[in-house]
Amino acid sequence: VREKYGEIARSVGKTGCCGPSSCGCGDPITSNLYSDAETSGLPGEAVAVSLGCGNPTALVDLQPGQTVLDLGSGGGIDVLLSARRVGPSGKVYGLDMTDDMLALARENQRKAGATNVELLKGHIEHIPLPDNSVDVIISNCVINVSGDKDKVLGEAFRVLKPGGRFAVSDGVTRRRDVPAEIR
Repeated sequence: VREKYGEIARSVGKTGCCGPSSCGCGDPITSNLYSDAETSGLPGEAVAVSLGCGNPTALVDLQPGQTVLDLGSGGGIDVLLSARRVGPSGKVYGLDMTDDMLALARENQRKAGATNVELLKGHIEHIPLPDNSVDVIISNCVINVSGDKDKVLGEAFRVLKPGGRFAVSDGVTRRRDVPAEIR
């Protein structure tokens, strides 16, 4: 997973949209998840490298002053959208395990002028934040790649403040014959 996403981050904008990978360019699952109004003013690389399967920022009413955590923040599209909505009195953390994605996200943060963003290196199974420290957690098609989803959810609820919210866009299957242990 790390190598795949690192290659995408290194390739963005070099040959077509995302280099040898299609990223969100024309992929029916990853394209058209964000309105033009949402992406207006965002760095093109943040939009191009969006690898999500939804728009978690559309699922939650973010308010000025809130603290947000994006699990698996990638190139930073959801971090930057959240940063706009929580404003200068708010804070957005982006957590990713891939050095190349973090470098790309930092460049996108710089281009966007987002001063209320902090990008963290780490794994979503071990969130490097204190207990009860965030108001909202978002995640965009990342939890499905974790080998320990129970640990991810435990960590998420550990860092959420009482009454906090968790907005997830992730993979869904329509198969009815999914074994019980997987469901």
